[in-house]
Amino acid sequence: MRFELNKEFLEKLREKIAAGDTAWISEHVLELHYADIAEILDRLNNDEAKYIYFQMEEEVQADVLMELDEDIRDRFLASLSSKEIADQLENLDSDDAADILGELSEEKIQEVISQMEDDEAAEDIVDLLNYDEDTAGGLMQKEFIRAKLDWPVNRCLVELRRQAEDVEKVYTIYVVDDLNKLVGVLSLKRLLFASPKTKIVDLYQGKNIIYMKTNDSSEEVVKIMEKYDLVSIPVVDLQNKLVGRITLDDVVDIIKEEADKDFQLASGISERIESTFSVWRITRARIPWLFIAMLGGIVGAQVISTFKGGITQVPALAFFIPLITAMGGNVGVQSSAIVVQSLAKDNGLFDSILQKLLKEALVALVNGLILSAFIYGIAYYFENATLGMVVSISLFCVIIFAAIFGTMIPLVLNHYKIDPALATGPFVTTLNDIVGLFIYFTVGMLLYHI
Repeated sequence: MRFELNKEFLEKLREKIAAGDTAWISEHVLELHYADIAEILDRLNNDEAKYIYFQMEEEVQADVLMELDEDIRDRFLASLSSKEIADQLENLDSDDAADILGELSEEKIQEVISQMEDDEAAEDIVDLLNYDEDTAGGLMQKEFIRAKLDWPVNRCLVELRRQAEDVEKVYTIYVVDDLNKLVGVLSLKRLLFASPKTKIVDLYQGKNIIYMKTNDSSEEVVKIMEKYDLVSIPVVDLQNKLVGRITLDDVVDIIKEEADKDFQLASGISERIESTFSVWRITRARIPWLFIAMLGGIVGAQVISTFKGGITQVPALAFFIPLITAMGGNVGVQSSAIVVQSLAKDNGLFDSILQKLLKEALVALVNGLILSAFIYGIAYYFENATLGMVVSISLFCVIIFAAIFGTMIPLVLNHYKIDPALATGPFVTTLNDIVGLFIYFTVGMLLYHI
């Protein structure tokens, strides 16, 4: 049965913690899935969370630690001694341990590493910390299963049992030569059905091996694993020596982080934030684009002020200001969203910049003709044929401009290595508002001969 956390359960849990009722906690909390336990700890204070955490088995502690919200985990770790953190890291996969250590200060990292009893685990973690977190080296874990070309099957099985003690999930057996260079992969099924004396060199698959270099970007890792539908991928150094593997769960985390970042950028938030962050940190992330939007509004007001004479003579022009600004913003965001999606997938949706612009211009042309014809009738009903012409011509021009502008901006940002998701937010909307108003009033002045 799926666990659902509610207020009543938390209140009762706090009572049991205060009373030291370990039997109740063991039955109702420690028996839950580690993700559910992490959800509970996220809602408790540090002392309450530590009380439950240190009643868990070591393996469960490791899983729960990685499931905690990042902010909660940082506060939790800050309340632990260096020795306690070191003990927790020894129960984690090397990549997860390196991720946690990477969030600590340099001084704290040195203290924790010096407290680790498993020298091999400490060495693996230190090695991973040397890689940029946004590269394949920074994503990989050092735990994996390998077999050598000259091993017979019976020896290979013995070696794999020994190696598997440190590997939580076995997806693939990687085959290496005497220099530890990756030469292929081996199917576990084929290994199990082979005769004991058969050598690995006669069983392994050495063609079309998909792997990553340690300096490949995390974005490239995601693309490759998605393209070839992989659950894990080996990582080699510049000498083609096998040094680690990247698993699907790490790639899913990257996809989620990138999606969150792009969504927040598109919403006008300049850095990653969570609901648990402080008021100041959330404000700092939001206010830059709010200032830009405000300045855009001021410029828009100035445009309206410039044409106030025309509005005085034809007050009906004011009726359609919201429509013009809204339509320009919507069309611009639609166009930029399509281009951003194409750039993110790198799927060759368009072959060139010219084709991208041409296709969006044609879409805008069709949409503009349909919407302009419709709005002509509405404006004619409001006032007269002249207003209908002003609104329909303006709307048509605004749609064409917004589509082209919304297509160009993400392409320009991408060219200069700036996240193109920025183009789907206030940046495009604000500029389209200003230009849309200018087009609208210019057409109005011309047709009304003002």
